[in-house]
Amino acid sequence: MKSAGIDSSREAPGLDYELPEERIALWPAPKRDGSRLLEVERHGTRLGNYRFSDLPRLLRKGDLVVLNDSRVFPARLRGTRAGGRPVEVLLTESLSSTDTSNGGECWAVLARGSGRLRAGEEWSFAAGLRAVVIRRREDERLEVRFDGPTTVLEAAASIGETPLPPYIRRAVEPDVDPHRYQTVYADPVGSCAAPTAGLHFTRELLGRMEKEGVRIARLTLHVGWATFRPLREGDSMPPRLPPEPYVLPETTANAVAAARRRGGRVIAVGTTCARVLEARATDAGEVRGGRGSCGLTITPGHRFRVVDALLTNFHLPRTTLLVLVSAFAGVSTTLAAYRTAVASGYRFYSYGDAMLIQAERGEPDAL
Repeated sequence: MKSAGIDSSREAPGLDYELPEERIALWPAPKRDGSRLLEVERHGTRLGNYRFSDLPRLLRKGDLVVLNDSRVFPARLRGTRAGGRPVEVLLTESLSSTDTSNGGECWAVLARGSGRLRAGEEWSFAAGLRAVVIRRREDERLEVRFDGPTTVLEAAASIGETPLPPYIRRAVEPDVDPHRYQTVYADPVGSCAAPTAGLHFTRELLGRMEKEGVRIARLTLHVGWATFRPLREGDSMPPRLPPEPYVLPETTANAVAAARRRGGRVIAVGTTCARVLEARATDAGEVRGGRGSCGLTITPGHRFRVVDALLTNFHLPRTTLLVLVSAFAGVSTTLAAYRTAVASGYRFYSYGDAMLIQAERGEPDAL
């Protein structure tokens, strides 16, 4: 039995729950939309069990579903240090503003290898890619300068691996993970972790939703390294998330305004969409288009001005993701839903099942 083990509920309300190891999904469901879907009444007690393919009948004609179309890149690199010792690197952020007068590209990375990784040491990778450690940052990452015959992203495309989360304790499967740890609508490259709520959609399901009068819009938020970072002991609230680049197109802002005019709801697919929509919200419940960096951390007490329903996966204890869900659904509702999901055999985390949090409920099918 696995537990987050928080000593005081005052420190992180609604963030601790027990999860048997076997509930952690190590593989995706055989079919994307064959995963299970738990419908949760927002600030209520009613629950419904569905398959994800049932989603269209849980929505209404005129609703707007907003997707995050960021594409995950193969951000995990394996190389060698001096003496042939291995080093594993996760590319987390291109530091475009860093001085590169000596040539190359600077990146902030997470890295691990035997012994302490020190400034000045050199690493080598396939495809002629080399790196030197510049310094250790206060946020636990290393600042590294890369040199090679191509850009870092081009090198990663040929030698990198799908950056599966650390709780998926198995090797990357080349015939499965590059495809399944990616949404079917992914477009601009930039995430080092998948916006996992969207992994359940198929093109056929999206087409069926549109035929039934549900509108679909997109935004982009590139998911960064800190998304899954747990709270530390003694944190009274989640630390502010590092800013992540986003683009909210004017077409999406217009789609939100049109949904409001016709009485439709705005359904955010994932916490990433919810954060961007709320960061760009107006008091009238619409959003402003634009691009920039989103560092909004949503905690209980936040007044949601745009998001009417939230489609999300089951998240790790003590993370900003679970805090956001608790802020939207209510702490007691979230805890009760998670307890039910554990008892009912739902699969958790990135490759796991999903939940739809909304104010109304349909009639569930027996599973």
